Amino acid sequence: MTEHILKTPVEYLKGVGTQRADILKKDLGVFTYGDLLEHYPFRYIDRTRFYKIRELHGELPAVQVLGRIVSKEILGEKQAKRLVAQFKDETGSIELVWFQSIKWIDKTIQVGSVYMIFGKPGVFNGRVSVTHPEIEQYQPKAINRGNLALQPVYSSTEKLKQFNLDSRGLQKIQAHLIDQVIRQVDETLPAYILAGHKLMSRQKALFNIHFPDNTELLRSAERRLKFDELFFIQLKLLRTKLLRTHKFRGAVFSIVGDKFNTFYNDRLPFSLTEAQKRVIKEIRQDTQKGIQMNRLLQGDVGSGKTVVALMMMLLAIDNGFQACMMAPTEILAQQHYLSIKALVGDGLVEVEILTGSTSKKSRKALHERLENGSLHILVGTHALIEDAVQFQNLGLVVIDEQHRFGVEQRAKLWRKNSIPPHVLVMTATPIPRTLAMTLYGDLDVSVIDELPAGRKPIKTVHMYHSQRLRMFGFMREEIAKGRQIYIVYPLIKESEKLDLLYLEAGIEAISNEFPSPLYNISIVHGKLTAKEKSSEMERFVRRQTQIMVATTVIEVGVNVPNASVMIIENAERFGLSQLHQLRGRVGRGAEQSFCILMSGNKLSQDATVRLETMVRTNDGFEIAEIDLQLRGPGNIEGTQQSGVLDLKLADLALDQQILTEARQTVIKALEKDPELKNEENKLLSQYFERKSGGISWDKIS
Repeated sequence: MTEHILKTPVEYLKGVGTQRADILKKDLGVFTYGDLLEHYPFRYIDRTRFYKIRELHGELPAVQVLGRIVSKEILGEKQAKRLVAQFKDETGSIELVWFQSIKWIDKTIQVGSVYMIFGKPGVFNGRVSVTHPEIEQYQPKAINRGNLALQPVYSSTEKLKQFNLDSRGLQKIQAHLIDQVIRQVDETLPAYILAGHKLMSRQKALFNIHFPDNTELLRSAERRLKFDELFFIQLKLLRTKLLRTHKFRGAVFSIVGDKFNTFYNDRLPFSLTEAQKRVIKEIRQDTQKGIQMNRLLQGDVGSGKTVVALMMMLLAIDNGFQACMMAPTEILAQQHYLSIKALVGDGLVEVEILTGSTSKKSRKALHERLENGSLHILVGTHALIEDAVQFQNLGLVVIDEQHRFGVEQRAKLWRKNSIPPHVLVMTATPIPRTLAMTLYGDLDVSVIDELPAGRKPIKTVHMYHSQRLRMFGFMREEIAKGRQIYIVYPLIKESEKLDLLYLEAGIEAISNEFPSPLYNISIVHGKLTAKEKSSEMERFVRRQTQIMVATTVIEVGVNVPNASVMIIENAERFGLSQLHQLRGRVGRGAEQSFCILMSGNKLSQDATVRLETMVRTNDGFEIAEIDLQLRGPGNIEGTQQSGVLDLKLADLALDQQILTEARQTVIKALEKDPELKNEENKLLSQYFERKSGGISWDKIS
């Protein structure tokens, strides 16, 4: 085992030292040799080609030029301060301009010396210039690593550049590192997997990702390292799932009893869709295996997840257990409580709600009824997690909008019975298949992929600011029919002041168009207290106001069947999944609903794709796939906190095939050798020995 060399602090590497190490830690998160080795190039450039100055124009990508600095001066004041150097070769001259790190660069570059510069040419006032080029003194005898036509480019920062750690500086220290450690890098995958998938060794892959000899070796290195990342994520998730099924027995719900049947036959106000029936069957099968269930229930907004959850809670009660449902906010908990109460009617089961604002007196009575078993279903917020909340026999936990809850919080619920309760996690944000496989690979997934009968698809239109009068006219028509309208403004943290101005200007325009007492408006934004927000929402729910203007994204799941129009201002500033979530606030009644996306005339390519997608489709899963391609997995709501997506190279939108391959390989290995005790899997069991330290939250959904 020589892998410990990769744990060496980066300051001990030749050419780094404490000062540079500090900035590497702060700016790149590089603490050890191993971290630096995994700071991969983000592209490769051809260093064999030098352009002449007369060949440069603004359409070119970043290029390399050889020339002499003939003069330099610092111009301008304060923000406009810049260092300008005249750079020439035998065909002409250009300006090199720096707006940052001026003092340091001024000290570094000498008039009269020959330099190699690398940067993107631009045109300013009819003259070609290069802003913030990489620059290094020309040394004809310098030895370059690897293939000159495939030189690595590393991401750097202004701070790092002040310590000579631009892309070239990073390349130099990578070269020192590879010379020192590459022969001591251990293999992580068993020989049979390497052979079966024709993968190169880890040593060879790490060498060729930094200094490839040719394109073919570079592609093979990328494939090997991507496979590694995705394979070990899947191995962790699937082994956790396997251990849990062996280790944790679960309650058996063997009876379909009185409560379930009465509800299904007499009280269910509509027919279940085929998708709902299929999902109920899947969950039902899980609860008969004697193994603790952990299932993710995905369904688009309004697909009827709550009814499925309720029927499963009734199943638990029929088998002598209690059930609870946890929602992220009080307003949502209240809503679940009211809809469950309305669905079950009187006399079937006892349902209560527990939130932060439940009075002390009510709490006491509630705790007693929970402990003596006379209370069957408890709906609530984080308040359910408190130690004082003790169930007589908790059999099923339903968690709504999973990404709002940390794993530790779920763990507390999980421990509220000697036999861990079954866990059903519901999410209204459809998750693309690849992302679900990576984030929730240890959960079984059920999908409700059809809407209840009688639901009309929401009509979505895209309008420009210049069409605002048409929009106002449409609003008047809908209000005249007795409908209500949401208007949402974006709120982006950096420009909160600006956004509130937008909102205030917007409210002013709307108040002029829709004057009181003829029309009433509710206003919700981040500067209001929770109580004020709640009371404004209440007024809208009770139909005391016709228009709700909001900056903060209106609560996920807030249900106002009478609201039939959603207007999203500056729609180009929202992400796709956010737009889809917002659109789902309408279309909850039987009436035709509309979503109007308002935007400026100038749209980026991504914004155009987002708005076109929204107009074209209501399918949350298709939208999630496009969102993943546009934004990459790191930003998809709720994945950041999971800590699972530690991907340096693999891209879930582009590398679906490698992910599937890696997952199948893990499944086969675990089927053959569940405990990884065979000699051929020694490297895989060593991986877990290295990783195991501290509390393992991964045992919980």
